[in-house]
Amino acid sequence: MTTRELQDRIIELKKEKDVCILAHAYQSHDIWEVADYIGDSYGLSVQAAKAPQKTILMCGVRFMAETCKILSPEKRVLLANSLAGCPMAMQINREQALEMKKAHPGLPLVAYINTTASLKTVCDVVVTRSRSRIRSFIL
Repeated sequence: MTTRELQDRIIELKKEKDVCILAHAYQSHDIWEVADYIGDSYGLSVQAAKAPQKTILMCGVRFMAETCKILSPEKRVLLANSLAGCPMAMQINREQALEMKKAHPGLPLVAYINTTASLKTVCDVVVTRSRSRIRSFIL
């Protein structure tokens, strides 16, 4: 099967199965050509929430799929490669964050969006840089 034939089959299946394909900007052009949206992690999560499809396929890393699920809890979110991870997202875990909150009571815990869903659950604010501005949302 050629790449084009495979892409055509993917496009056919995504329509048939009501799937929205999100591709992070670092994916290859072959993946971009079948994706509904291409962008950064936060932008893709916002697109997932707006997409009419009931299933989202994330072509990126685990924290991106988790963020899609946070913003679209009613949708089924799949990760194209279940082993795809991000070292940045693993720099601090939930337990370490809870220790920091305990050591500094009364101070808000802020994390960058490139973190695990588990860590986001104990943060007070999550920030992202999008289009040269800092954005935040409170969980």
